[in-house]
Amino acid sequence: MFESLYQSFTESADPSHGAERVRLLRAELARRGLDGFIVPRADEHQNEYVPACAERLSWLSGFTGSAGTAIVLADRAAVFVDGRYTLQVRDQVDTKIFEPVASAETSPETWIGKTVGAGAKIAYDPWLTTQAQLDRYERAAKKAGALLVAVNDNPVDAIWSDRPPMPRGPVTLHPKKFAGVEASKKLANIAKALDGLDGLVVSDPHAVAWAFNIRGSDVSHTPLPLCFALIPASGKPSLYVDSAKLSNAVRNALAELANVEEPGALPGDLQRLGKAEKKLRFDSASAPVKLVQTLRDAGGEADVGSDPIALMKAVKNTAELRGATAAHLRDGAAMVRFLAWFDMATSTGRITEIDAVMALETYRRETGKLKEVSFPSISGFGAHGAIVHYRVTEKTDIEIRKGLFLIDSGAQYEDGTTDITRTVTVGKPTAEMRDRFTRVLKGNIAISRAVFPKGTSGTQLDTLARAALWQAGLDFDHGTGHGVGSYLSVHEGPQRISKVASVALQPGMILSNEPGYYKTGAYGIRIENLIVVTPVKIAGAERDMYGFESLTLAPIDLRLIETKLLSREELVWLNAYHARVRKTLSPLVNAPTRKWLAAATKALK
Repeated sequence: MFESLYQSFTESADPSHGAERVRLLRAELARRGLDGFIVPRADEHQNEYVPACAERLSWLSGFTGSAGTAIVLADRAAVFVDGRYTLQVRDQVDTKIFEPVASAETSPETWIGKTVGAGAKIAYDPWLTTQAQLDRYERAAKKAGALLVAVNDNPVDAIWSDRPPMPRGPVTLHPKKFAGVEASKKLANIAKALDGLDGLVVSDPHAVAWAFNIRGSDVSHTPLPLCFALIPASGKPSLYVDSAKLSNAVRNALAELANVEEPGALPGDLQRLGKAEKKLRFDSASAPVKLVQTLRDAGGEADVGSDPIALMKAVKNTAELRGATAAHLRDGAAMVRFLAWFDMATSTGRITEIDAVMALETYRRETGKLKEVSFPSISGFGAHGAIVHYRVTEKTDIEIRKGLFLIDSGAQYEDGTTDITRTVTVGKPTAEMRDRFTRVLKGNIAISRAVFPKGTSGTQLDTLARAALWQAGLDFDHGTGHGVGSYLSVHEGPQRISKVASVALQPGMILSNEPGYYKTGAYGIRIENLIVVTPVKIAGAERDMYGFESLTLAPIDLRLIETKLLSREELVWLNAYHARVRKTLSPLVNAPTRKWLAAATKALK
């Protein structure tokens, strides 16, 4: 179901609530004999998009980013954010109450170690905290001479009088024609991968959805059913999901695969397995420490590590790749219609950032296949484009005049997930804009043309995306690429391209390729295509070699390219890409749009 466009534009942070809500929280902490509380932006699964009832950080502070943590003490409070949100956080929180802190410079645990007084009791919610996070907090508390305390119920919930209820979105079956493999086979393969383990606790709903071939609607932008699973090395799996989400047909289909239980049954099952001294794997990235401790307290062995499903899910099968190709064809046609409309609209009239979002989402809806946008569209003109994860609201909406406009958006189709960014000029760009845009383009092309041996990780490729920027003393503060799911999360691991990415890339993995440049207060540039890892045949090669194929098809603004900065090889790649875009998408658009597309993809010399 679509998120209401009107609601998405009117939702914005209200820093004015911060002082009163922090006062209430401090009073609740004092009542419990606590000196501080850690408030992560998290739910019980560490999801990127969480249900409204889990938006505790946003409710308390006003910060609406997808990642962050607040720590509230009796006399101080801070909000920690990564490089994507250092500008946004200052606009959204009351800085008289919350100190904005860049987590890359000072982590929450470092702040605790330096700030908390000896003997203080700092509380955390064990359902919202992973084992790795807990270990870091405990080390920091010990350094400060403080005590870390788990709460049985979240104190923010105690003061949040109108907290929304837990979601109960219906669970649907994901057809084999899209999934490619029957759920029974996936579950059997997972069980075989549990070498030396008695079972796997699946706490990531993306992994549950993939393994059982189900989808849901409990959170925005990602078709997730919030649930857990327990997959034993032998025997029937258990699926822990709210029965109110299941129709009779879905329940009957799932009952053939697993024991279908209510979520509240999981702790009891872990206690039983703990008493039997079973060894279970917990996902280090998503498992709440509450579940880990439940097994350990009962006598079992908790093996906290990587979820084997993550890598299985990352390598797309033939059906999933076929679906991704189809999804990008229809999405590319919608994007071309939008870009043609945008050029006309900005040359003949006045439009705003919201107008642009609504137009693009309308073109996607008109495909008749759109399920939901895959994330809130980033529609930033001028200085707003320099805010990496800017989200336009009625309060921030501005008219698009002469300058650079950045649109980062994506779609969820039943056969695939898309994510694309284009930066376009309105009016004549400056020489600096052309230079920066071309350096970003060179990085995008370098990743697109990369050929690398089996075993190469994204870290080894990341430099290619930044080299042209580095030569001018420039860089960008986000990763070059993230993994993308198949009608699942637009941000998927473990594959990625970044300065820290250890997982080897394999054929079938889909990633984004999105270098950028951001001039604070002026403009932002990002060019993003989704790419898929493919085998490359090289005559005389002594090793298995891989490369990338571009899934995304849409023009790159020729008006922003300084051709003298491109090598001959880069120019050949760009012209070939644009020829492919023109040939593939021209039959899918009307005559006027086809004429615009021909001009937008003409060969450069």
